[in-house]
Amino acid sequence: MTSQSEESADHTDQQGGAEHGTDRPRTGGPTRVGALLRAHGVHGRPLRRALALLCAGWQPFDEVVRQTALPRRTVQELVEALGEDVRHDPRGEVPRLRVAAELAGDYRRRFGLDTRPPDDPFAELAAAHPDLLATIRADIADAPPPLPAMDHVPATAETVLRRALWLAEHYDLTGGRLLCLGDHDLTSLAVCAVNPDVAVTVVDLDERILEFIETRAAQRGWNIRCLHADLRFGFPPSAQEWADLVFTDPPYTPEGMALFVGRGVSALRDVANGRVLVAYGYSARNPALGLKVQQEVQRLGVVFEAVLPGFNRYQGAQAVGSASDLYVCRPTARSAKLALSGPTPAGTARAGAGRSAAGRTGTGRTGIYTHGPQSIEASEPAADVAESVWQRLRELAARPGSSPAPKPRGPGWDEPVGKGASALAVDLTGDPGPWLLRTLLACAAGRMAALVPNNHPDIGSERAQRDLADLVAARFQLRFLRSTPDSRHAVVVAEHVPVGALDAGGLAVREVLLRAHGKLGNVWREALVTASRGELTKRQARERVEAHAPADVDLDVRLIDLPRHRLAPLLATITTTAS
Repeated sequence: MTSQSEESADHTDQQGGAEHGTDRPRTGGPTRVGALLRAHGVHGRPLRRALALLCAGWQPFDEVVRQTALPRRTVQELVEALGEDVRHDPRGEVPRLRVAAELAGDYRRRFGLDTRPPDDPFAELAAAHPDLLATIRADIADAPPPLPAMDHVPATAETVLRRALWLAEHYDLTGGRLLCLGDHDLTSLAVCAVNPDVAVTVVDLDERILEFIETRAAQRGWNIRCLHADLRFGFPPSAQEWADLVFTDPPYTPEGMALFVGRGVSALRDVANGRVLVAYGYSARNPALGLKVQQEVQRLGVVFEAVLPGFNRYQGAQAVGSASDLYVCRPTARSAKLALSGPTPAGTARAGAGRSAAGRTGTGRTGIYTHGPQSIEASEPAADVAESVWQRLRELAARPGSSPAPKPRGPGWDEPVGKGASALAVDLTGDPGPWLLRTLLACAAGRMAALVPNNHPDIGSERAQRDLADLVAARFQLRFLRSTPDSRHAVVVAEHVPVGALDAGGLAVREVLLRAHGKLGNVWREALVTASRGELTKRQARERVEAHAPADVDLDVRLIDLPRHRLAPLLATITTTAS
């Protein structure tokens, strides 16, 4: 049955066909298409597949890219070569195109086109599990929207299921451990749907996705632990040397790939037998970039044990054909040595690092993405900040009457920040959202001033400000100075709360916040002893922690690595145990 829209589109097609019969000079056609195919030589089969799709009927342009895994520009060249033999249907939400119906048969005969899709050795994996595929589609539809600035390009539901089934088919997941480094595609949920007996840890920068995954996993009784981290600044110790397998779909830059794969190797508990599985794609038009990325990865001492072409498909990423390969990376002894040394955190001052005119401590670059303000091409946000802004930040950070004013430092919270300092100034101008809270948790100084974008999500409304202030209320009193020192920035000033102003519950929470880098179970126990002013023994405090700790909270995890949505309930429980 032909729908009304298809009948209308076909009418447009026929009109175009009648016009094609005029004496106007043609701007394209079989001759140009043949030249394009000859230029691609033995690699012309995907191009023929794209032509076959256009001859078969109306196609969204994006779908032609996705089905053929051709770069967007290559498909555009085919459309340009077809010239006036292409018909366009701009109506509807997605514009479509096709080869004119009366010319399609001639194109099929002339170029020997086969309308059948090429054999996909992985297609049957997903097709055999329609119920799982429906669940994954529903999860993807409900998940937080992707963040383009973090290179979030969603994989198709078929791809996510294919990953899970491939892992289950090639590895014994029962009793095993899988680490997902970044998981906006929800691969963790798909793997547990295929084998609920696998333990999964997800490490991600996006607080929204961590909450979504934990919520769904809890509803289904799956063993998924979520930890927060920005891999540029560090890695949760509880995830180090933990995993048997690591899966990641990182930013497709040399810097991003090297960072994520390096962190992945460090997370393997048995480097000799572990594997790091990486999704990576590059445009067929730019193999030099693919070479550069592969060289960066192989500098980590890993072997490409297998490369599965076109394994992953995406809703977007048309520059790489909406597709990427699956790399199975096997670490070597050299990888283990490199993992022990670890990458230099982007937020820490390096030997010989310079200082700006404003006195800001030099730090490593944070650009690892392909798009947005933290892409490798973008300048560091601090580079565009006037010297007067830094001076004002230093003045706000300084304690009244103290001298000199602290020099601004860059982001980073893997270790306590500002030990031994009375005040701290922090440059968070590049903060995508999570850095401010993590910096407050890491701050060891009694006073801190942080420079953030004026549209930062934690300061944009009274509710957002209140939520942030409540999380650290036992440690700091916050002031939010919008449009300060200029219209592009704001300053958040944190001043320590006097111990005498706190009751026993507040004192216990303060102690936990002060030691956010310690194992939660140990820190909580010591906080109860301190808050009781010696009335509780360590044994009694430990028993109280074990009795009241939420069942789904790992007491070996650091507070600073917990997802944000876990903090408020946990701190409330700590308050109760001290009362």
